[in-house]
Amino acid sequence: MGKSLLSIENLSKTFTLHHMDQRITALHDVNLHVKEGEFVGITGKSGSGKSTILKCVYRTYLPHDGDIWYNSEQLGMINLAYAPERIITHLRRYEIGYVSQFLSVMPRTTARELVRQAVLEMGHDLEFAEDETVRMLTHFELERGLWDSYPATFSGGEKLRLNIARAMVKRPRLLLLDEPTASLDQASKEKVKILIEQLMREGTTMLGIFHDLEFMESLCSREYRINKGEFQVV
Repeated sequence: MGKSLLSIENLSKTFTLHHMDQRITALHDVNLHVKEGEFVGITGKSGSGKSTILKCVYRTYLPHDGDIWYNSEQLGMINLAYAPERIITHLRRYEIGYVSQFLSVMPRTTARELVRQAVLEMGHDLEFAEDETVRMLTHFELERGLWDSYPATFSGGEKLRLNIARAMVKRPRLLLLDEPTASLDQASKEKVKILIEQLMREGTTMLGIFHDLEFMESLCSREYRINKGEFQVV
C-alpha cells in the first residue's frame, strides 16, 4: 500500500437552520486517512453524517473547521477545505470523481454525450472517447435505444447506472462513492463491483458509503463507523 493520498484532520461541519434559529452539528472532529490504492468504507445510520464527509472532500460543502489534505499528482499537496474554486474545478476534472445515487445533468444532453464528454475532458481524442463510451454503456446494459435519449426520461435505476458509468469511465485517481448501489438490483450491483475491482487493480483510491454492507465488506481495505457525527475505526 502506498503513501497517504487523503488525510482528513479534525473536520467539523455545522448547518444553520435560519427559519428555526438552530445550528446542527453534522460532523465533529473527524480524522480519517486513506493511502494510495486503498478502498476505505464509512458506515453508520442514516443522518449520521456519512455523506457530509464525502461532500466536504468534493467541496460541495465547505467545512466549518479542520483540514482535508489531498496529495494531487499534478499540483502537489492541496488543502481541499480552503483551495480556490479553480483548483477544485481542475481536480474534479482530472483527478477526483464523485458518484451519488442522484443524477444531475444539463438538459438536452444525451446519455452517450454525457459519458463521451467525461472522457474528452481528460484530454483523449474523439475516437477513444466513443470507444470507451460504448464499452461503458454496454457494460452497464443500458439499452442501445436509450443511448441517444435524454436521461430525464430514464427510470431511477437507469439514471443511476449512467451516473456511475460517467464517473468511472474517467478512471479517477480518487473516487468518492456515496451509496451508488442504493436502488440497483443484484445484477447491476455486480456490474458496479466488477468495475470497482478493475479500478482498484489500476490504482484508483476509493472512499465509499454503501447501504449494502455485505457488498462493501467484500471490497474495503478498512472501515470507519460514524455515530452522531463522530468516528470510530472498526
